[in-house]
Amino acid sequence: MLGEKGEVLYVGKAKDLKKRISSYFSSKAKDLKTLSLVKQIKDIDFTVTHTENEAVLLECNLIKKHRPRYNVLLRDDKSYPYIFISHHPYPRIDIYRGTRKKNGRYFGPYPSALAVKETVSLLQKLFLIRTCRDHYFNARTRPCLLYQIGRCSGPCVELITNENYNQNLELAVLFLEGKSNQVIEDLQTKMEAAATELNYELASVYRDQITRLRQIQDKQYVNVDTGNADVIGFASQAGVFCIQLLSIRGGQVLGSRSYFPQVPVYSNTDEIISAFLTQHYLNDRSHIESIPKLIIIEVNVPERSLIENVLSEQSNHKVEVIQPERGEKKKWLAMATLSARQALSAHIFNKTNIQERTIALQQVLRMNKAPRRIECFDISHSMGEATVASCVVFDQNGPVKSDYRRFNISGITPGDDIAAMHQVLLRRLKRVQKENANLPDVILIDGGPTQLAVAKKVISELNVDDILLVGVSKGPDRKPGFESLHIGDLPAIHLPPDSVALHFIQQIRDEAHRFAITGHRNRRDKTRRQSTLELIPGIGAKRRRDLLRYFGGIQGIAHASLDELMKVPGISRSLAERIFAALHDTTL
Repeated sequence: MLGEKGEVLYVGKAKDLKKRISSYFSSKAKDLKTLSLVKQIKDIDFTVTHTENEAVLLECNLIKKHRPRYNVLLRDDKSYPYIFISHHPYPRIDIYRGTRKKNGRYFGPYPSALAVKETVSLLQKLFLIRTCRDHYFNARTRPCLLYQIGRCSGPCVELITNENYNQNLELAVLFLEGKSNQVIEDLQTKMEAAATELNYELASVYRDQITRLRQIQDKQYVNVDTGNADVIGFASQAGVFCIQLLSIRGGQVLGSRSYFPQVPVYSNTDEIISAFLTQHYLNDRSHIESIPKLIIIEVNVPERSLIENVLSEQSNHKVEVIQPERGEKKKWLAMATLSARQALSAHIFNKTNIQERTIALQQVLRMNKAPRRIECFDISHSMGEATVASCVVFDQNGPVKSDYRRFNISGITPGDDIAAMHQVLLRRLKRVQKENANLPDVILIDGGPTQLAVAKKVISELNVDDILLVGVSKGPDRKPGFESLHIGDLPAIHLPPDSVALHFIQQIRDEAHRFAITGHRNRRDKTRRQSTLELIPGIGAKRRRDLLRYFGGIQGIAHASLDELMKVPGISRSLAERIFAALHDTTL
């Protein structure tokens, strides 16, 4: 959260950004610190990470760098917990915070205290390592309750030899160092044995332990070992372009910034990125001083060698501009691209932009006043399977997501978009009439004259007046900027690609399409996810069994990342990509 002069007031994190930000501006009572913060906020900047753990680590980096006034400021890494193993004939395992002064081995830091507690608890169950303090250990004459419940091996009363105890301890250390294949294989065997004996409750416990082990092993790539780089992500939507600059210095992601350049019509992505590289780094002397040795982009820009030479000369060190195809740098680029999409979405839905676009649309549609409520309908299916229709709503302040609706279409010939459009319009407007709710001023239909004729028929059947029907048909090759508008019996209208009104229509239509296809995929995947795994080429019965063992079930596979899939024995990168693409309905 930024102040009037661009200073950082507060750095925070959230799994649900909308809920978190809304909480600051709600009417509910807030403490004095929050009230004071809200009064000074002039802008809010976002960086999107792949996982919640990365968000925690990034938040720490940003607070350390900017020292915001409204954050709790912690020195060094004392806010992170460690796992500590003491030096002792029978070492103990414990959670530790603070400077590492005690004599022993430390593992961490971990971003979550809960993860550390569960890890220590799991290590107790697996290896029976003691957690009691030395004075308590030395005073025991009989084993404690932890021994009775199978959480300790009883070294305090010599129920285990020193040699056997330290063998168990070394297994725990190997696990903490990431060398845990033996442990996980043992858990997989136990899970299968429990399932064979129909002891599903015990099998689910082993499954959860496998899941937790995988989470702890999960590699964090926000913090890397070394290196300085700028990662440039790119996104475009409804005629607006966003460039996201992600800065990595000293092996850590320090933050990101969004740029919204004014772009001529018909510009290519490589031209936009090329212009940004030269203007951003060469127009400002302060930028020249901070040019990193590595700049990561997602497209092959023209005259890349020339740009590298100019930047190298200005910065007095070699600068390399690369387009990675795999590995860690590809992940950084994916993070920057995701942040660009998030920033672009927030920019497009900005209240000022929406009002300007609403007025432009009023002029194009020749309405007496700006539309107060716009509804857009779209149909999504896969070869007629699991047809879902969407209805999205915009008013003069932007999208009204509480009024969004999805409709499961049934009783029609599969793939008949005309019948699906008739059904959804009829159901929607009947419901509006029944509830005496607000009728839309404008209804946008994703389609041409045929779909528009269906909408007119529904309007006539229900005797609904004062609704302007607009059909939006795609242009040649379905390229944005070439859409045609169909209004009543008038000839089709072709707006210029830089028209603000066209951008608004594209924004609404794209939102309806996104909402429809998300609902369609969710509906389809409920019945197809299991069969999808069986139909993937190269996945036979043995590999399916190995995958299910490794992740503890189909849900574990569905939530696994590409890197995690590749860790399964016998799963190559190409096969992992096919599995990931099939379960996430995407192409890698």
